[in-house]
Amino acid sequence: MRAAVDAGFSRRLLRAGLITGVVDGLFSSALSELAYGSSAARLFRGVAAVPFGEAALEGGAHFVALGVLLHLGVAFAWSAVFLLAMQRSARARDLVASRLGVAKTAALYGPFIWLVMSLALIPLFTQRAPTITARWWIQLFGHIPFVAVPIVAASVARPR
Repeated sequence: MRAAVDAGFSRRLLRAGLITGVVDGLFSSALSELAYGSSAARLFRGVAAVPFGEAALEGGAHFVALGVLLHLGVAFAWSAVFLLAMQRSARARDLVASRLGVAKTAALYGPFIWLVMSLALIPLFTQRAPTITARWWIQLFGHIPFVAVPIVAASVARPR
C-alpha cells in the first residue's frame, strides 16, 4: 500500500511541477518580453542571480540554463508543499473538493507563495529588502492563475 501511495504522489508531483514550471515560465517570459521591455534570458539570469549573486545578470547561456533549472526546482518545491498539505489536511482536501475548489484554493495558495518568496526567501538570499512596485503586485495576482491553478489542478487531476 505504501508503494502505491508513493507512486501516486510522485506522479502528481511530476505532473504539477512540470506544468507549473512551464506555465509560469511562459507567463514570466511573456511579461518580460512584452510588458517590461526585457528578455526571457534576462529573466532567467535574474533567477540565477538570487542564489549566485549579481554576476549572473551579466553571465552567459549557462546562467540562463541555471535560472531555468532553479525556476523548475521552485515549481517542484511549491508543488510538493501543496501535495504534502493535501495529504495531511482534511480541510485542504475539503476546500479543493468544494464547488470552484481549485479556483478558491489557488486564490489562497498563489498569493501565499509569492508573499513567502518575495518577502522572505528572496531577501534572505539577496540580503536586500523587497521593493513593492507595480511588478510586485502583478506577480502577487499572477501567481493565482499561472502558479497556483496549475499546482492545484495538476495535483488533484486523476491520471487516465
